[in-house]
Amino acid sequence: MRLGEKTGTKKYDHTSKMIIGSKSKKLFGKKIVLCVTGSVAAVMSPEIARELMRHGAEVFVVMSFDARRIVHPNLLEWATGNPVTTRLTGKTEHVQLAGEHPDKADLVLVAPSTANTISKIAHGIDDTPVTTLVSTALGSNTPVLVAPAMHKSMYKNPLIAENLRKLSSMGVSIVAPRWEEGKTKMADVDTILFHVIHRLHPKPLEGRRVLVTAGPTLEWIDPVRVITNRSSGKMGVAIAWEASLRGADVTMVYGPGTAPPPSQVETIRVETSHEMYEKTLEQLREKRFDLLIATAAMSDFKPERVYPEKLPSEKGFSLRLVPTKKLIDEAKKVSPQTFLVGFKAEVGAKREELVERAHKRLLQSGADLFVAN
Repeated sequence: MRLGEKTGTKKYDHTSKMIIGSKSKKLFGKKIVLCVTGSVAAVMSPEIARELMRHGAEVFVVMSFDARRIVHPNLLEWATGNPVTTRLTGKTEHVQLAGEHPDKADLVLVAPSTANTISKIAHGIDDTPVTTLVSTALGSNTPVLVAPAMHKSMYKNPLIAENLRKLSSMGVSIVAPRWEEGKTKMADVDTILFHVIHRLHPKPLEGRRVLVTAGPTLEWIDPVRVITNRSSGKMGVAIAWEASLRGADVTMVYGPGTAPPPSQVETIRVETSHEMYEKTLEQLREKRFDLLIATAAMSDFKPERVYPEKLPSEKGFSLRLVPTKKLIDEAKKVSPQTFLVGFKAEVGAKREELVERAHKRLLQSGADLFVAN
């Protein structure tokens, strides 16, 4: 990608690069080498490359011979817009990409990484383009991330575990796999993306503890029916993800939202407003949090009575609602030192009215900051 000389508009040496920075600039200007080895999880490598690019990175791919038997290099050249290294030549591609010089890669990601590749890297064996590239990166102090993918029994092999510990002791970051269907499947794309950004991103919140509430709550009418507030939980999940990315130790108390919680964040699942109230205050009592961001759309009302059996639908019934406890009114009493951020959502209110109502809640709750939306 380069700048147009006359118009100042961006020009691309490959159309695939038009997605660079389309989601964020967190990796803008970063050069990442994606090393692909011979696991069936190699089918995920094009999407990993594309997601890194969407957050601003320029991606170069290096493949082992066995990886080429699963994914064709042409696909990865299309995905990244850059030539794919499948063998080392007199051009010393490994040095160009990861040698000790100003234009070297900012990070090397081995995803997927087989047990064979992990063991070779741990013992300095350089007999594939991938292992030679990683050996060069370690020698030039280039950050290396490894995402293992193999059968569960292989992952539990004491020798593999020892090799992973050895890599960790050398400063290599291990992206923990998922346990599914008796296999240690490679971490999902979002988790890998998080670890890449986390390794390269500034961490102004390192050493801080952040508590986030997110999602809706459900209030039961009977065993089948509920009342609730509409909320996907996306905002709270995004805040938890960002705080963790910036180095914070994050805990999220999460209602039944549809947004998947970040895998690197401790998530406490709750259902009702009472459960969210109790679990959040419990966290505040047990741990010293620097910041509480209360994004959850907690129910303001609940049925006065919960019916033990499903109500018949043949005729109507009256439902009396009573107010729920306000979490934000108690948080400061339980943990006065925690910086408290509340949210005030209104529909149809003018700007002045919205600000006035949010300010009123700020004073009532003792919060340090209120977001009006």
